[in-house]
Amino acid sequence: MDGPVWGGLKRPSRRDGFLVFAVALLARAGMVAWAAGRFPPAGDGTYYHRLASRLATGQGYTWLWPDGAVSYAGHYPVGYPALIAGPYALAAAQPVVAMVVGALIGALGAVAAWRLAAVWRRPGLALGAGLLVALHPGLVGYTAAMMTEGVTAALWASAAALVAMGRARRRWLPWGIAAASVLGLATLVRPQSLLLAPVLGAALFWRAPLRRRLMGATVVSLVTMLCCLPWTIRNCQRMGQCALVSVNGGWNLLIGTQPEGGGWAPLEVPPGCETVYDEAEKDQCFGRAARARIAAEPGAWLALLPEKLSATFDVCGAPAWYLNASNAEVVGPIERERWRRGEMVYERILLLLALVGLGGLGGRRGALLALVGAVSAVTAHATGAFLVLVLLPWVTGRWRATGATVTSAAVLATAFVHAVFFGGGRYQLVLWVLLAVPAARGADELWRRFSAWRA
Repeated sequence: MDGPVWGGLKRPSRRDGFLVFAVALLARAGMVAWAAGRFPPAGDGTYYHRLASRLATGQGYTWLWPDGAVSYAGHYPVGYPALIAGPYALAAAQPVVAMVVGALIGALGAVAAWRLAAVWRRPGLALGAGLLVALHPGLVGYTAAMMTEGVTAALWASAAALVAMGRARRRWLPWGIAAASVLGLATLVRPQSLLLAPVLGAALFWRAPLRRRLMGATVVSLVTMLCCLPWTIRNCQRMGQCALVSVNGGWNLLIGTQPEGGGWAPLEVPPGCETVYDEAEKDQCFGRAARARIAAEPGAWLALLPEKLSATFDVCGAPAWYLNASNAEVVGPIERERWRRGEMVYERILLLLALVGLGGLGGRRGALLALVGAVSAVTAHATGAFLVLVLLPWVTGRWRATGATVTSAAVLATAFVHAVFFGGGRYQLVLWVLLAVPAARGADELWRRFSAWRA
């Protein structure tokens, strides 16, 4: 790669970065142009839109009830509504404005994947990682959705890229704080992002003694939580509960104890909670009921775990689901199924390449483990492939690479959270920006081996 040395490596070409951003933005702008005016908010997006509209008009993070009463809100995380409230105030409180914001953040996520992969010396590899994100049909399609997964995916990758840049430049403190700040924003958008903070902090010092790794994990975790502290204090004052970000843990835990399966299901209000109307108190009531149900029947709750993981990792088609729910006349059942299948093919290919990129061709143990993951990836049950991705970097010794470590941790955190609560196909979308990096490396390794074989 041409250019000056960059912390022991050669500086990635900015031209490639601009190309990745342009392709990603163009793809998402096309989606926005098609979706604008056709798809009103649906699902959770309905609530995000209303909350952002109230923030934009100076009414705070509050909820207006049908009887005219106004109450402070905290059920949904504040990060995403706050992110689009500013553009709403400057332009208009219309879904197309949120789509434009999503397009810009999604394009920056593609650049983050390019930058994260740029620590290797092959320019085509980094460019490939960025383009895999830029053209990902699920991430592009989700630009039209007023949902948090696409934003979270971009923020996770951006935080990891900042860590990788800090390691390359050997300037750990400023880049670590920058990564923690981005992860703090991600936590306000999606609270389980906090689980990645210790990993990102330790990744700054993988080749240093254990004491420095623990110091990095502690500093990044503290800065991430400090970014959320003002909102936590607000919850203590306004919601009557000192929740880090949102007051929906009890709701989600109770949903995950219901016998309907591993995905979301309408909540059956337990006895004793019917007349509890305060938002925080109701969440606490639901949480107590959920813990009591788990304690009474732990086996039944644990038996739901495979279904929850299957609902999270085996199911594709979140954009098609959203667009169908928003406007079934434009995206009907047939279009939804076609979109889902196209996305599934793309993602399963990326999954196979990521298995190779994380060490699937490195040694007998890595090859055997990757083979198990590959068999899972080409069937209807991709959960096994995702779980193999967690193990591969540690089995093959590639865990010191920032991209490999954070990808492994992100998959593990996603599996843990949705095994405890409940699963859903859209929750795996947060992983695909990170997964594009080992996928690009896997494609590069396969091409080099094929070229050597031909020679």
